Amino acid sequence: MTSETSTDGLTEQSFTLGEITGVLFTPRGATGPRPLILMGHGGGQHKKAPGVLAGAHRFAAEGGFAVAAIDAPNHGDRPKDERFVRFAGDMRARMAAGEDPAGLVAAMHDLLAGRAVADWQAVLTAVQELGHVGSGPAGYWGVSMGCGIGVPLLAADSRIRAAVLGLLGVRGLAAPAARVTVPVRFLLQWDDTRVPRDQALALFDALGSADKTLHANPGDHGGVPAFETDDALRFFARHLGQGHVS
Repeated sequence: MTSETSTDGLTEQSFTLGEITGVLFTPRGATGPRPLILMGHGGGQHKKAPGVLAGAHRFAAEGGFAVAAIDAPNHGDRPKDERFVRFAGDMRARMAAGEDPAGLVAAMHDLLAGRAVADWQAVLTAVQELGHVGSGPAGYWGVSMGCGIGVPLLAADSRIRAAVLGLLGVRGLAAPAARVTVPVRFLLQWDDTRVPRDQALALFDALGSADKTLHANPGDHGGVPAFETDDALRFFARHLGQGHVS
């Protein structure tokens, strides 16, 4: 742990694990084990992006969960490698030229996913060794790029028992999606200008989970309604057990 602050009933602990930079949110004064939620951010964002913070505060302060968020490779406080910088610049140029973004986004996520999955597995192991977290059930929340990393993570790690995913298409994810068997809430923005609707529906269809629900709302990519966090809180409480605010 590198720093700790407490406010509004919540404790926020920044940490590093090797080159991984992250933050752990727990109810203020928390002791004893509790379910853990891993939160992945979107492309170009970081561990304290507004959407991540809003969800983490709700899950920890109201639900009693522990919540961990980390910077994805080449994001936030992590070093940027030259290959990624070149790739990102090329992707922006090709998208500005009107090229279909679906294939470019899939290639970007594929570039990051191998390292990101290993990062999340290492963080999950380390955080669950803490006395105020423990080795209980874990969940995952991640949309857009967070979904692109989350699908292969869910396929690779059986410790994660439930997930909220979405805002992404099937390109490059059909195979790992078929290996996802945990309960899933999948978010789709009906008027998304970044993710073709048929591609998002195809990703939902590709998920191997018997328990999966599609939540579709009007609006563009960043317009997920706030009430979806209410549903996510109930969803995680149902599948992971209620967090213990103690």
